[in-house]
Amino acid sequence: METILINEQHWQYLRDLRWEMLADTPIAYVESLADAKALPESEWRFRARRCAEPNSVGLAAVDENGRWIGTMSAYISDQGQVFLVGVYVTPSARGSGVADLLLDGIEAWVIANASSRVLTLGVHESNDRAQAFYRRRGYLPTGETEPYKLDPRQSEILMVRVLVAGTDDAPPGATGSGPSAHGHPGR
Repeated sequence: METILINEQHWQYLRDLRWEMLADTPIAYVESLADAKALPESEWRFRARRCAEPNSVGLAAVDENGRWIGTMSAYISDQGQVFLVGVYVTPSARGSGVADLLLDGIEAWVIANASSRVLTLGVHESNDRAQAFYRRRGYLPTGETEPYKLDPRQSEILMVRVLVAGTDDAPPGATGSGPSAHGHPGR
């Protein structure tokens, strides 16, 4: 397994994994599967290209057969805040270290590229699996929530972690240049 940096040439892998993630865990994203399936190729190319912009990174985990088995992205907002988005590991690869590998790469990118060392994420209040993973990795709830965009009666819990350069939990980022899939709509 390797991690790769996503770019525009990976748009089909990104699209296919996005469709899988929306079908598998719809509450984890701010887009419906129906809406994602209606998007044109130009939007998927844009999403893949956005992953390689200076204030963004998109990583994909690829197995030995070239199959995308996970994705994770981060971006730096215009205000300098750093956000983790588009996190997914395919069911057959869960528990195999894919999420840790991807998050290690994202955290290393943040340390190398962002002035802020605070990585922020939103996780659906009902997504216990994701919340447990983030807690294990040192992310803590801020006490703040925001309405879940697809159903404002539900909430996303905001979690943060302050990253420190030179720690064992911030290994080098992605390597390689194979197929990769990830997409986050409005981030």
